[in-house]
Amino acid sequence: MPVYRSKFDRFIVLIAVVTLSNLAVFLVPLLLDRDIPADAKVVLPVMCALVLGFFLWTALTVKYVFGPDHLMIRGGPFRSRIPYDEITKVAPLDNIFVGYRLLTAKDGIEIFYRSGLLGSVKISPREAERFLAELRRRCPRARFDPSLP
Repeated sequence: MPVYRSKFDRFIVLIAVVTLSNLAVFLVPLLLDRDIPADAKVVLPVMCALVLGFFLWTALTVKYVFGPDHLMIRGGPFRSRIPYDEITKVAPLDNIFVGYRLLTAKDGIEIFYRSGLLGSVKISPREAERFLAELRRRCPRARFDPSLP
């Protein structure tokens, strides 16, 4: 079964740095303030660490696996099993902020399929040309946007 990892780009790294900076701006004054109860000084950083760990788990484990009759998209606790015969269209990404997405880069592809709750999933395979060649082979009836490699 071919497995493809998600690519990372500077944009996603920038989002991570901004998020961590905001977290530091929130936590440092909290930890230095003497009027805040000690239990809050423990609970809030632990909650922030859990949320941060969840986001890291999801982002660092994104992969796309070609099964015998479906494409499996995984990232952290999220899983999508898309049967090849349900895939109707594949196009380049136009907006990464809206819709269902398991990606870690700005540029990627959107896979439209009939059984999807939102109708599509946005992904960013590291080896996009090889991934698309494999997807074309397994989904001969799907429409592929001409601008894709």
